[in-house]
Amino acid sequence: MSQPYDRVFNFSAGPCTLPVEVLEEARDDLLNYKGAGMSVMEMSHRSKVYEGILAEAEADFRKLLKIPENYKVLFLGGGATLQFSMVPICFLRGGNADYVLTGSWGAKAAEAARLEGCVNVVFDGKPNNFREAPDFGSLKFDPKAAYVHFTSNETIQGVEFPGDPSAPTPLVCDMSSDILSRPVDISKYALIYAGAQKNMGPAGVAVIVIRDDMIAKVPGNMHPMLDYRLQAENGSMYNTPPCFNIYMCGLVYKYLLKNGGLNASRERAAAKAKILYDAIDGNGGFFNGHAAKDCRSVMNVTFTLPDEELTKTFVKLTEERKLDGLKGHRSVGGIRASIYNAFPEEGCRLLASTMAEFAKAHA
Repeated sequence: MSQPYDRVFNFSAGPCTLPVEVLEEARDDLLNYKGAGMSVMEMSHRSKVYEGILAEAEADFRKLLKIPENYKVLFLGGGATLQFSMVPICFLRGGNADYVLTGSWGAKAAEAARLEGCVNVVFDGKPNNFREAPDFGSLKFDPKAAYVHFTSNETIQGVEFPGDPSAPTPLVCDMSSDILSRPVDISKYALIYAGAQKNMGPAGVAVIVIRDDMIAKVPGNMHPMLDYRLQAENGSMYNTPPCFNIYMCGLVYKYLLKNGGLNASRERAAAKAKILYDAIDGNGGFFNGHAAKDCRSVMNVTFTLPDEELTKTFVKLTEERKLDGLKGHRSVGGIRASIYNAFPEEGCRLLASTMAEFAKAHA
């Protein structure tokens, strides 16, 4: 199996693999974007050309997710991690909020929220090293909470909610690592945020989908850069936005629309994940999946080998075969194969065959 341009199969948890077609278009437009005489990296964000790029990116993103008119879409700097603070700064402010913790990123979001108010952890998977996602119907939420926060897919542990849950108070979701991998019922959410570098584009920009009634709740006298209302009123351009990153996201949106939209994304993701989970489950216990089977991520496949020395040997073998970025996070160990939207199925097949070969040789 070979990649165009002698590229590796990039299993890194982020930044992600981008479609080669998108990279080629960006390359061709790099010095002179569509006859503008300059790169997108050089042009004014106030120019008509760039305003068109931003408007197209938003329109295509809305089309992919079928976002209703009573939601604003924002493209902001700082990535998803800034949203860990921006959400509680705008909506907690000394009150209380419910947090569902299914992995490291949810825990970091709760840590940031505690600086602004009371965090009620309604589920914490840490005692079991974050292996499961709860049924929201079994959790006890505070009906007076400002919001419920959860992470739809935990990149490090490979735990993913199988659908869109419901909550009695405004539902806020960090959807960084599975956004655009499946259709989403936007109406269930008050606010969604996602860093771009998993499924949408380069690192440095976060996309926020926020309902109008949530914007109305933002108090006055906010720090300008952390004010959803002000950012919405200025169309994501209160300051100079991450222009090139947004442009790249826009190219990815067009690519996804051209290739069947989010239903097709879901089918491709499920097929790739099945290849790897079958390889994990089909090797007589040599490999062990980290996440419980009912909440296995289709984006981040995590598993361990019998011991650390075998893990190092396996990683070395995969690197020789141009399977890059497979070493697991230190909190889980083992292997983490991140197979975001643009990751090719051939890479999953090569990894699966390498796993079978390795297990046969070392079992």
